[in-house]
Amino acid sequence: MKNFIIAASIIAVGLIVGEVLLSTRNNSIAPQGINANNVFLVEGKQIVEISAKGGYQPRTSIAKSGIPTILRFKTNGTFDCSSSVRIPSLNISKVLPQTGATDIDLGIQPSATLQGTCGMGMYPFEVQFQ
Repeated sequence: MKNFIIAASIIAVGLIVGEVLLSTRNNSIAPQGINANNVFLVEGKQIVEISAKGGYQPRTSIAKSGIPTILRFKTNGTFDCSSSVRIPSLNISKVLPQTGATDIDLGIQPSATLQGTCGMGMYPFEVQFQ
């Protein structure tokens, strides 16, 4: 009986630790390189936040189609070519400040993948509207 209580206690502790670890990790089911946590809904508009420095992070974002969308680029001491953003399909070309946030109003996007790059075409990013 004593061995049974010890074994049951070990199993219970293992289950509790496992649950704590699972509940504190990022529960996003997005593949690596895709961050589902960078899209926010504020006053009826979705904001897709992308960090620009040495490329773009996340490289792929997933957003909802059919609602007003703002693409927000955040910079922090960015001096490389990722401080210049191009979205050819929308005829957008924007120079970002070295540090700060720059919003680009995309309007309402259909279900499609919007692709962009840095000014030199070295660093790609995309927003998948679903």
